[in-house]
Formats: sequence, structure tokens, C-alpha cells
Amino acid sequence: MTPEQSYREYVAGNLERLRRTAFLLCGDWHTADDLAATVLVKLYRHWRRASQFENLDAYVRRILMRAWLDERRRPWRRESATEELPEPAAGAGDLDRRLAVLSLLGSLPPRRRAVLVLRYFCDLSVEETAEALGCSEGTVKSQAARALESLRAHVSEGDALWT
Repeated sequence: MTPEQSYREYVAGNLERLRRTAFLLCGDWHTADDLAATVLVKLYRHWRRASQFENLDAYVRRILMRAWLDERRRPWRRESATEELPEPAAGAGDLDRRLAVLSLLGSLPPRRRAVLVLRYFCDLSVEETAEALGCSEGTVKSQAARALESLRAHVSEGDALWT
């Protein structure tokens, strides 16, 4: 199998997961697609070396985290949100809960959000998360604890959305 064929096979099997992870980080499908494309270009440039890695998925997640944090620093990404959302579609079902979770994730600083996404969506261990973010395990634990504490503070006890 040629390197290009193995790259295509890897992308075909992992693109949707990469897009979903990117979406959880940024909260916008268009930006998630841009992030996924950026990651795939960077991966392609280093495919011969990267394909030899023992844990290729961890390498790709690290590229994604760095690309997302870089994207957050760009001046045109500092947009202000509107105060009112459009009305949800009738019969949206679980949509309200999903929007609430995305809103809560969006209220977190980028590093804490990245820790939560890696730990609880990607189901990485503390060690793997620390490696992906390039920080210590203690930092991952403290950032996760602070992020969860912040999310709990935003969720009221009597809110029917969470029961």
C-alpha cells in the first residue's frame, strides 16, 4: 500500500470523529470543518513519519488542539455574540439540552474546554490529556475540576432541563 493510500484510508475512517471533536471544541460546524481541514493538511505533510507512530490518534488530537488554540488567537475570531438566539424549531426534543451544554462549554476558557472535551468526549486518561495539551497531569486535574465546578455553578438545582 502506498503512503497516499494509507493516508486516505486513515482519513476515511476517522474524519467524522475528527469533525465531531473539533465541533465540541469550537461550537460551530463551519469552524470545525476548517479545523479538520487544517489538521488533515498538516497530517498529510508529515504522513510518512506520522504513520509510523504507535498512537497516531493521539498525534492527530494534539494537532487539533494546537490548531484550535491557534484559531482562537486570530483577531477575526473575537466576535461578539448576540443576546438573543433564534427560536428553536418545534419538536426539537433534545436540542434544548444540547444547546445548553454547548453554551456552557462556550462559557469556559479554551484550555478548560479542551480538557473537558479530551477527558469526557474523547475518553482520554489524565496522562493522555496532559500529553495532548503539553502540560502536567496536575494541571489537567485542576483544570477539569475548575471547569466542572464552573459548569455546576451555571446549572440551577430546579432547572427542568437537567432533570
